[in-house]
Amino acid sequence: MKNFNEESYLRIGKNTVALKSRVDEIVDEVSKKGFKNVFLIGSGGSYAMFIPFEYYLTTQSRIQTYCVIAAELMATGHNQLGAESVCIFTSTSGTTKETVAAAEYCRSKGAVTICISGNDQVPYAKNADYAIINKMDDFSASDADYLLLYMLTFALMHAAGDFDDYEDFCANLARMPEALVSVKEHSDAFCEAFAEQYKDETYHLLIGSGSLWGETYSYGMCVMEEMQWIRTKTVRAAEFFHGTLEIVDKDTSVMLIMGEDASRAMCERVQSFAQRITEHLTVFDTKDYELPGIDEKYRHLLSPIVMTAILDRLSIQLEDKRGHSLDIRRYYRVMEY
Repeated sequence: MKNFNEESYLRIGKNTVALKSRVDEIVDEVSKKGFKNVFLIGSGGSYAMFIPFEYYLTTQSRIQTYCVIAAELMATGHNQLGAESVCIFTSTSGTTKETVAAAEYCRSKGAVTICISGNDQVPYAKNADYAIINKMDDFSASDADYLLLYMLTFALMHAAGDFDDYEDFCANLARMPEALVSVKEHSDAFCEAFAEQYKDETYHLLIGSGSLWGETYSYGMCVMEEMQWIRTKTVRAAEFFHGTLEIVDKDTSVMLIMGEDASRAMCERVQSFAQRITEHLTVFDTKDYELPGIDEKYRHLLSPIVMTAILDRLSIQLEDKRGHSLDIRRYYRVMEY
């Protein structure tokens, strides 16, 4: 596959899974101390990555959970944030300004901070109550962040008595790097065809739901807009019929991001409508891909990381077909704002 180093990808994934003992140690300590709520705090892509885990915690656990944007938290405050809060952050570089500042802000409120980073030498990691160092050096290996957040989230749920299958689930996670390589291989031709057909398209609607809303939002903003400078609108499937449907015509590119959780029916409703209106409906569906070695009962939980693997291949193909590097920026971290 173009721009994909399987050896590096598998190495990073296995190293992430090996962090389970560190995750279990942290969760054991914070659970013994006790806590009132969990905050998932990020900026841009890291905020979007937390959204699926807010979904799991609010739909399958009794843990009171808030997923918030770092800059907004500091600007407005939060009346549930305090000494009984556990705050989780992720920043691969450990230098994302808003995330770093928000970690300091939460510490000032007496909250426990768990900071995930790829760099153990930055103050963000050194000042954390608990640091988890997950080193990555590959674009596609962002999937490893998901593996870590799965372990951390479901360890918290397990400690709260809300997820008895934690150990078995983690055994499945350990097999996910190989399964995701298979997904990438089998989705690559589909993604290449989309990139070829739509390389000159200037506007896309991206629609998702449930645990895949975060990936839908992230792909529109962080990849198509930030990395490719393509205008998008991202909308939840449940809200599509409350306004967005009116801007769909036969020439509108509609990208439907479909997973396998309880919200799937809302995406199917959008699909039923869109295929009658537009000639440019593309469905990215995790159900289309086998996950070798993964138990069927966990597929509905794994839709976000599977979709990330698929859309990573789309990013590589868009970069190639459009001749537009994923690394260049006009403004982000280029100018002061």
